[in-house]
Amino acid sequence: MASDIYRRAMNKESKQPAPALSEEELIGELEAGEHLAAEMAVDDRAPSDHPALIADDHQTAAIESSSANLPASETEEEITATRAEFKPVIEALLFVAEDPLPFKQLCKLLGEVAEIDVRTALDELIAEYEARQGGLEIREIAGGWRLSTRPQHHEFIRKYLKSRPSARLSLPALETLAVIAYKQPITIPEILEIRGVTSTSAIKTLLEKRLITPKGRKETVGRPMTYGTSKEFLLQFGLRDLSELPSMEDFEDLAG
Repeated sequence: MASDIYRRAMNKESKQPAPALSEEELIGELEAGEHLAAEMAVDDRAPSDHPALIADDHQTAAIESSSANLPASETEEEITATRAEFKPVIEALLFVAEDPLPFKQLCKLLGEVAEIDVRTALDELIAEYEARQGGLEIREIAGGWRLSTRPQHHEFIRKYLKSRPSARLSLPALETLAVIAYKQPITIPEILEIRGVTSTSAIKTLLEKRLITPKGRKETVGRPMTYGTSKEFLLQFGLRDLSELPSMEDFEDLAG
């Protein structure tokens, strides 16, 4: 199944024949995609744009303004890690961080320190995790560093995750995500041409889970919306960037 999806995404000659759509059906598909993108744009707007929060924003601004006039000792204390603290502090930060920490942010959190010293400490910490061969490792993912589980233990982790309730993606959503990942930026009609079935519902699910995001309009008739994968996609699949997506040879190896 995976290799078939990949072939259809990468080779238009091997796609399944798409069902003929009437002009009304195609327009409906396009309008549905536009509506979905508009809904997500509203959800993502800054909190200060919401009328109900304007008063809160003004109060926050007033508090911040008054804090700015306080002496440094009465505001957030500036702290700097010593060389001996570099590795344990980095490890602690990676443990509590919800998202991968960019290197620049790591340096800023450690205080007034030299970047080369932070890089040395990070490399030493990575080497220590490698030498230990435990269940965790430090990986560069989606533009930052994260403490994560080792790939060889993923089957056990998957077994655990299956034992608890979770919102899993349906097969149509996974197929649509695969097409978008390998052919982005791509429009809804182009996804239809590859998959052979409509994908509006799958796209709505992927937008809600923030695995994909609108990427602008294609300069063609009707200027339809295009879609691509998001940073959340990289996080969920443990990828540094899109270059780490499996190749056709990887899929063939998995297929046996």
